[in-house]
Amino acid sequence: MAVTTAPVCVTGATGFVAGAIVQELLEYGYSVRGTTRDPERAWRERQVTGLPGADHQLELVSADLMTRGAFDSVVDGCEYVIHAASPYVTDVENPYRDLVAPAVHGTLSVLKACQAVRGVKRVVLTSSFAAVTDEPDGRLLSEEDWNTKSTLKRNPYYLSKTVAERTAWSFMEESSPDFDLVVINPSYVLGPSLIPGLNTSARVLAALTNGLWPGIVSLQWVIVDVRDLATVHRLAMETPTASGRYLTGAGVRSMREVVALLHANGWAERYRLPSISLDNAVGSALIRLAANFQKPGARSYLKTNVGGEFRIENSKVREDLGIEFRDPDQTVLDAMADLERWGHLER
Repeated sequence: MAVTTAPVCVTGATGFVAGAIVQELLEYGYSVRGTTRDPERAWRERQVTGLPGADHQLELVSADLMTRGAFDSVVDGCEYVIHAASPYVTDVENPYRDLVAPAVHGTLSVLKACQAVRGVKRVVLTSSFAAVTDEPDGRLLSEEDWNTKSTLKRNPYYLSKTVAERTAWSFMEESSPDFDLVVINPSYVLGPSLIPGLNTSARVLAALTNGLWPGIVSLQWVIVDVRDLATVHRLAMETPTASGRYLTGAGVRSMREVVALLHANGWAERYRLPSISLDNAVGSALIRLAANFQKPGARSYLKTNVGGEFRIENSKVREDLGIEFRDPDQTVLDAMADLERWGHLER
């Protein structure tokens, strides 16, 4: 049941995750006020704006994460705000300027705007599994865990998400606003995309078909379907008892398991999949050595993730919000079909 007749604000509405959230909200009868840098372009390209119901239920307004007060008028009249806008890239020229500053300033700007206009009941913040950890160290991870290792040199994207979320919780504690805060911590997000651009998560999967991986590497991913993630955001908004953080991941798959899945479903007949076994001690040592010749983001990711093991506890999101996750194998196959549809796979 819809919890509001007022527009639901979704920041970054034309992005991969936020676009799926907009689609979910429109399907459930909500009006949406989305932010994007270029509303005219969004309406012209008819991706998110081409969704059923968008013509009369979707409003797009311009807002930039780094512009002071950009969200004051945007959230005015909204009872629920979903803040999903944040840069997601792994290699940038200036990690603080390009990652940390926009993530932190954007989060604070949205929270301060919600406090100023009054009437907002809840903010749902899209954080990340990156704020939980930046390496698979075999521990059973839950909402109680925090990433304490990332720096501007080590996994700076992970740092940006961690600092932004901690800033949000500090704001809530210090300011005691009239609204409450619920945080979603999604893992590796895959699935069908509403936009043609190749997002960072899908880029790793696409690389399995074009020879960029030298072989099967000892890497694991905690996978969640973007459609399930959108549902989690809606349920976090609608469920009165929702609170705190929600680690949102369906299950763990290794690169070897993903490659085997693609082989079993005929993808090797059309694309060159990695075959050399590097998911062993010697191979991991070689990959870490080769990482020294990669860009900083790829280098720190490989050095901290190769050879590790992920274990997650997702009972809180399942029990509190009642979400039933799609099987990660189906998510991978759906994501591959979508990448092929958009022309991102090289034969």
